[in-house]
Amino acid sequence: MASDDISQLADALSKTHVGDGELSYKGLGLKLDNAESVEELVRDIEQYHGLRALRLEGNTLGVDAARAIAKALENKDLLQSCYWSDLFTGRLRSEIPTALRSLGSGLMSAGARLTELDLSDNAFGPDGVKGIEQLLKSPSCHTLRELRLNNCGMGIGGGKILAEALIECHRQSSALGAPLKLRVFIAGRNRLENEGASALAKAFQLMGSLEEVHMPQNGINYAGVMALASAMRHNPELRVLNFNDNTFTKRGTLAMAQALRHLRNVQAINFGDCLVRCEGAIALAAVLREGLPILKELNLSFGEITEAAALVVAQAAMDKPTMEKVDLNGNCLGEEGCEALREAMENLHKGDMLASLSDDEGEPDDEDDEDGEENNDGEEEQEEEEDVSDHCNEDNEEDGEFMKENGMSRKDDSPAKPQSPAEIMSFLSCPSAEKLLQLGEMKTDLQQQVDATDPHNAADVFLNITSLYSEEPETKAAVLETTDSLLKKLLCGSALPSYCFLSTLLVRMGLLKGEGKVKKVSLVPGQLLCLEHAVQQDYFTQHQASLLHTFLSKNGDALKSCSSSKERLNSALEKRCLDQH
Repeated sequence: MASDDISQLADALSKTHVGDGELSYKGLGLKLDNAESVEELVRDIEQYHGLRALRLEGNTLGVDAARAIAKALENKDLLQSCYWSDLFTGRLRSEIPTALRSLGSGLMSAGARLTELDLSDNAFGPDGVKGIEQLLKSPSCHTLRELRLNNCGMGIGGGKILAEALIECHRQSSALGAPLKLRVFIAGRNRLENEGASALAKAFQLMGSLEEVHMPQNGINYAGVMALASAMRHNPELRVLNFNDNTFTKRGTLAMAQALRHLRNVQAINFGDCLVRCEGAIALAAVLREGLPILKELNLSFGEITEAAALVVAQAAMDKPTMEKVDLNGNCLGEEGCEALREAMENLHKGDMLASLSDDEGEPDDEDDEDGEENNDGEEEQEEEEDVSDHCNEDNEEDGEFMKENGMSRKDDSPAKPQSPAEIMSFLSCPSAEKLLQLGEMKTDLQQQVDATDPHNAADVFLNITSLYSEEPETKAAVLETTDSLLKKLLCGSALPSYCFLSTLLVRMGLLKGEGKVKKVSLVPGQLLCLEHAVQQDYFTQHQASLLHTFLSKNGDALKSCSSSKERLNSALEKRCLDQH
């Protein structure tokens, strides 16, 4: 055999993985401008019988070269995987859509049935999405299982085009009896923002087949996050959820927590750099307590989470038998908080589970407004805070719709409120010990007027009732009986609404800094004494007591005006927490 022939054969073998159906030109840095420049590649494609995967990433492809490759693909009906990332470096934005249309046309002409399409790291923008729009709608993508479009600059417009294409693909494939079942979706760093994310959420909800969703760094805030959360709960096989470096804040995190309640197969959650904050972290801890049975990794790094909330998360995570890694780096723990977190995990022989805390931001400043009205997050946060309680109502409506669609009922759903006697309404509008005593046996009906899904109202009612406490026997008995009735409803349902109520109560009491313009209550000793009574009752679980004790022990100075009753409450909590161990 001539040396030239041997050289050509060696070159071909270096590109072709013989026997596995893959032809690879990966990472060769070729400048493929015209038909002449791809003659060898075209020949390899044409001669490769049984071609199932084509790797072209790491080269740069022009329009004429793309047309030549597309022509060669017209006979490759077995092709399933197209790895075409980083394929247009140095090309004009106007060239890329034309090249993509040509390649898609070749695949459609061949009748290929794709399972993987990777076009990541191609800065093609919305026009590039138009270049693959027809391919995505075609029968060639009815079988698509993995779609990777990371770092493509799609923007809002591209996200909407992509969503409509996936919806149309699902519609057409469903009509043929084999609906699109996309499993992996990757679209980080695309500036999708709320509108693009919300459009894609509609497609995700329709498909219901996703197992991995990666959408980091997309400029999505709580409105888009809520739309995505609603869609995620309709994808029961979801295993990996990565929304790193978007902006959840409280409303977005609560929506995600609601969604996670319904997902049993999630193994990895990445909400790092998402501004989860303390109330959001507590909500996620509640979901850890009652769900996510096979979770292995949880990333809540760089979320402005303080020591007490981080401890609540860690305590919940340590009880998960499958948990391998908890990342709380870059939060606001301070040196003592970092040490407390490490010690808590090491005491239970789970120290290896905790990721590094080397980038901790230190404890937050103590210069917040006395009424909790500090807000430095700009216009988006101001819009969010116009009515924080709206989220609870919206989320409850979504949850109810989800349950109804799936023929489910919820233990903590309240029956329709009966018509309230005037005496009860009078008491709620202006509570007094005299009015409470006048209610007689009706006082236990007060809990029927409290919506467990509205923690703000529930916390206010609780604090109003307990503020009436006195050592006068009849009043004391009436207040404690009413408190027991109310807390049985608020704390005996699932973990998430009970934790939301407790975190809201902590905000009202000044033990936790909340989001928005939340006014702290001027506490009186009786309110803490009612809590002391409550934590000793069966309806107050050990986990709930641990949550309350964690915040009281870390932020107890907020209750210095009620020092004696605070100590009594703290002692009761410590005893209950010891019972847990």
